[in-house]
Amino acid sequence: MLDRDQLETFATVAEQQSFERAASLLNVTRGAVSQRVKALEESLSTILLLRDKPVTATPPGEVLLRHVKALRLLEASSMRELAAPDSREGPVPLSIAVNADSLATWFPPLLRELFAKREVALEVVTDDQDHTSARLLRGEVIGCISTDAKPASGFLARPLGAMEYRCYATPAFVDEFMPEGLNVAGILRAPAVLFNRKDALHDDFLERRFGIRIERYPRHYLPSPAALLEGIAVGAGYGLAPSTQAQGLVQEGVLIDLAPGQPVLVDLYWHHWEMEPPIAQDITRLVVDHALRRLIQPRRSTGKVSRRRAVLPVGRPAREVASTALS
Repeated sequence: MLDRDQLETFATVAEQQSFERAASLLNVTRGAVSQRVKALEESLSTILLLRDKPVTATPPGEVLLRHVKALRLLEASSMRELAAPDSREGPVPLSIAVNADSLATWFPPLLRELFAKREVALEVVTDDQDHTSARLLRGEVIGCISTDAKPASGFLARPLGAMEYRCYATPAFVDEFMPEGLNVAGILRAPAVLFNRKDALHDDFLERRFGIRIERYPRHYLPSPAALLEGIAVGAGYGLAPSTQAQGLVQEGVLIDLAPGQPVLVDLYWHHWEMEPPIAQDITRLVVDHALRRLIQPRRSTGKVSRRRAVLPVGRPAREVASTALS
């Protein structure tokens, strides 16, 4: 049996990334924290924490951190079932990782439903959809939205559907930089608007469009979906944005689609623990239910075909594959 005090001390250090902060939270001395972690490492015959600044978990430490978080959730679920409704403790703290574009489009209704249950104190961590799964592996979150279809050992990946992106610009921007349409000459001199330096969606779109990798083009970085769309709308540059987020500006004539026959579909997956406590299971069900209603789902007749960052053929209506428009 693993010592629960040692486990909680280790987890607190890993979460706070500091022995000193962990000691303050646990109301014990820094020496006591160090002794508990060392005793746990000796009992497991492995190093759990790298004593750097900040302190980080080793791969075995990441496994153990997930174990501690699962214990916490399982215990909280059990206590909620055992306690009388009027004597239950406060909401259970937990964290999930969500890509910023989902958080700006289809995810808010899910959050409203989750908050209405008053069961969890939620931390939503935002990151690029290609990088959220690393947070799950490190034990930082109990679930994440990712573009990776293959789960790591001990995890499951549930298909959610696809987000549709289109390449937008203002009419004035097009007249100035791309009067002959979206071509390589215009790309090399027209500023693009990207989310951040992790964002590979724009490069992938250009490569699929022109058949070559284009990397040396001017660009702005605006690490917020709202700021990115605003940057495009004020004429700072052209760029890819979720079509449901931009549709109002398109209808008003503020933005035009530079590649109407080539929307980009990005498949999303919900990665979560293979063995989930009840509270985590509820969140998984909620995420999947909302995604099925709000993301583009594959047509049943086509079977399970991967469309990760797929560009639809020219001329095929994007909404032909949409099960429902995002709200």
